[in-house]
Amino acid sequence: MRREHVINAMWDTDAAVWVATSDDVPGLVTESKTFEALLKKLRTLVPELLELNDAMPRSGKASYRAVAERHEVSHAAE
Repeated sequence: MRREHVINAMWDTDAAVWVATSDDVPGLVTESKTFEALLKKLRTLVPELLELNDAMPRSGKASYRAVAERHEVSHAAE
């Protein structure tokens, strides 16, 4: 059975960047200005980190899911 790794992406309002971390991919901490740029980074970082941690599946394919969360505050019109 193939294991899907979960990547958590949170918007950092103060820094104005997306930050990705994961309990499933040891050492994963990265950021990007856009969510699309973050996904592009993950395509390289996830397999590299899994290989470094001897956790890459024998197939050589790393399955992961990026779960994004961004909180916003809207104000009523005056």
